[in-house]
Formats: sequence, C-alpha cells, structure tokens
Amino acid sequence: MDDLGPRRVAAGARPQGQRDHNERLILSTLQRAGGLPASELARVSGLSAQAVSVILRRLGSEGLVRRGAPQRGRVGKPRVPVAIDPDGALSLGLKIGRRSADLCLVDFGGRVRRQIQATYRWPTPGPVLALLRDGLRLLRAEAGGTWARVAGVGVAKPFEIWDWHEALGAPRGALDAWREVDLAAEVADLSGLPVFVDNDATAACRAELVHGRGRDFRDFAYFFVGSFVGGGVVLNHSVFEGPFGNAGAFGSLPARDAEGRERQLIDVASLFLLEEALAAAGAGPGRLWERPDDWEDLGAPLRAWEAATGAAVARAAVAACAVIDFEAVLIDGAFPAPVRARVVAAARGALAGLDRRGLAPIRVEEGRVGANARALGAATVPLVARFLLDTHVTG
Repeated sequence: MDDLGPRRVAAGARPQGQRDHNERLILSTLQRAGGLPASELARVSGLSAQAVSVILRRLGSEGLVRRGAPQRGRVGKPRVPVAIDPDGALSLGLKIGRRSADLCLVDFGGRVRRQIQATYRWPTPGPVLALLRDGLRLLRAEAGGTWARVAGVGVAKPFEIWDWHEALGAPRGALDAWREVDLAAEVADLSGLPVFVDNDATAACRAELVHGRGRDFRDFAYFFVGSFVGGGVVLNHSVFEGPFGNAGAFGSLPARDAEGRERQLIDVASLFLLEEALAAAGAGPGRLWERPDDWEDLGAPLRAWEAATGAAVARAAVAACAVIDFEAVLIDGAFPAPVRARVVAAARGALAGLDRRGLAPIRVEEGRVGANARALGAATVPLVARFLLDTHVTG
C-alpha cells in the first residue's frame, strides 16, 4: 500500500510552507556550506543583512543554530560564524533491508547517535515493527527531555518489496503481507510522530545529497549498490522523486549479462551476485556481513565482481546522462571504501570505451556516505520536510 504514491506522509507532518521560506533558505545554506558569518549568509542567500540578522536571532532562540568563536585577524569587527546546532533537532530513520532492519537516531548535523538492528531470514512486517516498537521505547528513555526535538520518522524500504521474493531467497508469497500493510500508519501509531516512507535507494541518495558529495553538485545521478542496485536523481539541490516516488529506479535499466542475454541492471550489478560467486568458490557469503569493513581477503570473486559491476554501472550512467545532462554520476554502496574506489575506477575505465556521441563529458565520482546511507537518508527526510528547502518536496 505504501508504494501507491510518492513519499507517504502520515498524520501530523508539517508541510514545507509552514516554516518561513527565508528561514529554510538560511538553514539550507548553512547545511551545505557549514558555518558562515551573517554578512556572508546575506551575500550567498540574497537576503538583506537586517533580514538575516532577524532570522538568525529567531533560529538561535529555537536552538537550531549556534554562534562560533569570533574570527579575528581582519580589519574591522571580528566576524562571528553561525552554524547549524546538531542538538537543535533529531530524527529517526528506519531502514528495511534484505537481511536486517536498522533503526537510528540522527541529529541535525547528520551524526548517528544510536543505532539498533534486527536480523531475519527475509523481511516481513512482524520483525520490522517489533524492532520499531522496542527501539522506540529504548531511544525515548535514553533521550529524556530531548525527545521533544524529534522531527519525525523516515522509513526506507525497497519499492514493491513483495516482488523480490526469489532474489531474497524467500518462498513465494512470503512477502505478500507487505501488500496489505499501511506502513506509514503503523509507524505513526507506534511513534506518535510524522512519518515519511521513501524508496530505500532514494533515501540513500538523500543522505548523499545532504551529508556527502552531493553538496558539491547541483544536479547528479546517484547509484547505490546494495543487495540490489538502485539509485536516485538530484535536480537543483533537491531529490526528485517523481509522481510515484520511484524516480531514479536505475536497477530497472536494460543491461546484458556475461552471456549477452537481455537483463536488467539489478541482475548484473548487485551484491547478491557477489554472494553467489563466493558460495561457488567455497567461501561463505556471510563474510560480507560478518566483516562489513574489510573484504580484502575475498580475492578473485571480489575483483571480478568489482570489474563487472563498474562496467554495468558505466553503461547505465550513459543511459541516464542521455536523458538528463547531469553534472556528475555518484556511485556508492553497502561495501567498504576500498571496494567503492575500485568499482568507480572500473566504471571510469569502462566509460572510456563506450559510445558517448551527443553527450557532454560524464564525470563519475565516489559517494561518501557508505553502507549506512539508507538509514541515514531515511532519518534525513523529516529534517528536510520540517526545516530545509526542497524544491521537490511532496506532502
């Protein structure tokens, strides 16, 4: 039921228009640029110095921004930088994944303050909602008086999760319960907070935009390689979701496998393929999750997978850039940073051999957020909806 439209918002959510546009502009500028003096904020935002001063006083009284130490060494009065106060707002992110669900508490600066995980053989609503119920009780007790600053709950889940039983290793029909669950309503009932449901790869894209390399580009295509590959689209510094909340579904792009058969990108550039390769080589695929930060001993299966994945994503990047003239293509995933670097290098190498006539040069870069992007991105949605500018926000 949650896949019938873009980002479902449960009762109690505050639409973007209820916070003054100029306040959102100032907070968004600080979020992208870090600490800035009021004079620089006025220049960058286009607002008058007086308007910026009034807004900063108001945001400071709400605990959303804080002033830093004066910057001396210049002629005239010392400049005092202003930055977002990480303690000013909190948010919850719930990621529903292939083998586990994660619930995290994130502050306004993007730091994960607490994260709780539940594992399962395959994702069904029961264990996920149990994690949320127990996790909320724990986090609420730990947060004490700061719980009032929680802006909402963001939920990251695969689009139409019930269609992926075969790739998830689940029996046919095991995931059908998701068809009937109104996830936004269930989470709202348990939390009493505004709830936002996002496609998981879209959520990862949002994390990269707000907390990673996305700050460097106005428009970019984003590929996240997890158990399944997916992605997101950023236009004018905002995630574009599309009318059904599924923009940037790059996993569905046409691709060819090693035998030249017509497939989708999800079939040739996903982590479940590395699991299969490790199993065929006699290595337990569980090592991917048992040692998530160090895969360097996985040897030839890993290297072959990196090369194939990079080449497949390169072809998909050409297709994406033929539709929208992106400044950059960012690649990230649920793997260690050295693996990401090699996948990106493989994509750049493959890109050089592809026919790109009629296209501007395609810039391929590493993402920065990493494996936790989906949970962090989920938690970012309520903060964006309540405090920041988002030209594509829906509610």
